[in-house]
Amino acid sequence: MSPSGSAHHDPGAQSATERAAAIVDAPTESISLPNGHRIRIGTAGWTDKTLLPAGLFYPDGVDTPEDRLRYYASRFPLVEIDSSYYGLPVRRNSELWVARTPDGFRFDIKAYALMTGHPTEVARLPRTLREALPASIATQRRVYPRDLPPEIYDEVWTLFRDAIQPLVDTGRLGSVLLQYPQWFMPGTAARNALLEARDRLAGIPCTIEFRNRGWFESRSRNRTLEFLSDHALPYVIVDEPQGLPNSVPPVAAVTAPSLAIVRFHGRRDDMWNRRGVSVADKYRYLYDRDELASWVPRVLDVAERADETHIVFNNCYANYGTTNAREMSAMLAAAAYD
Repeated sequence: MSPSGSAHHDPGAQSATERAAAIVDAPTESISLPNGHRIRIGTAGWTDKTLLPAGLFYPDGVDTPEDRLRYYASRFPLVEIDSSYYGLPVRRNSELWVARTPDGFRFDIKAYALMTGHPTEVARLPRTLREALPASIATQRRVYPRDLPPEIYDEVWTLFRDAIQPLVDTGRLGSVLLQYPQWFMPGTAARNALLEARDRLAGIPCTIEFRNRGWFESRSRNRTLEFLSDHALPYVIVDEPQGLPNSVPPVAAVTAPSLAIVRFHGRRDDMWNRRGVSVADKYRYLYDRDELASWVPRVLDVAERADETHIVFNNCYANYGTTNAREMSAMLAAAAYD
């Protein structure tokens, strides 16, 4: 069965739809706290194939890219763009995103794979970069940053910055998410890499997410948080499967006064590290209301300490993420205004 078909017949999607219909008090704009700080809530994307069937989130007739983004932005004040991890973003798309969203809407955008030490497929590089590659590299299926001549690696950052500049110019950019791979271990080289990325993005807010729990083992934890705090680099707080070698614990730390981010990845410990699993299956997790409620006091504590807090639901299967995001919005608004 196709992904879109499975969404309609998935009992979880049915439950998420029923739960979504029961939400009547979820704010559609950012939540303002008494101290003036703000909480923005959204999902990691608005075009996942499993989300598109009419009635799951989008009403009938909302079926073009423009209409979907306009509708999404009428329900949430934030979205995260993950496609930029797989291929360098394009300036024209940023211009369209600006035109299709209201003032006050924010985009968090994931850094391109090569910017965080991940490999990328040569075929996904822009043509100008492919043509500039040495022959020995151009024929490879994928490349790592270390494989590239320095001037081409520099150009990757230049192209990324140029592509998101319309978001920066209009105040639509929330931050650039720098999500580092499992093999990115704590140490001097890694800390230098974080500072290099920050410097290459000078003037653009960036946030740091780790995928290796070594950063939070007993002796490393304080050093990690102190390093991020010393350099005002926002740490990305995560809710993800626990008990695995690469599980990062849910440390609700604020390391920069300007911004904090909490990303909800779901808790599918059976899929988190399994090879060959689709993204849809990896993040196919619908949080129950008790799981969400347990985060409300932690989020409010974080939001007290950061000017702006972003809550991103990355459990983007069918309407799981949109439902959980609206439920969390309602819970936080009720608690904040209580």
